[in-house]
Amino acid sequence: MKIEIDPHTVERARERGTNEIEIKDVIESGSAFPAKYGRIGKSKVYRFGKKRHGKYYEQKRVEVVYNIEGDIMVTVTVYVFYGKWEEE
Repeated sequence: MKIEIDPHTVERARERGTNEIEIKDVIESGSAFPAKYGRIGKSKVYRFGKKRHGKYYEQKRVEVVYNIEGDIMVTVTVYVFYGKWEEE
């Protein structure tokens, strides 16, 4: 199935610390979570190991919310959380 990344999602990705490559990876191999309004949500934890806004974080969790329209997955938005979720 084709993945279409909406311009709104690209904007949020830049603001929040992710990119189109990670967005596609999350959709293709992330874990599902419940999303509002009949949408689909998937998340994936990545190694980060840097500072963001002056604070060090070991990992980041990228969550992508999207819809399926015909044979296309269209993103709605992306969220990025920083912290530690799993053992490395």
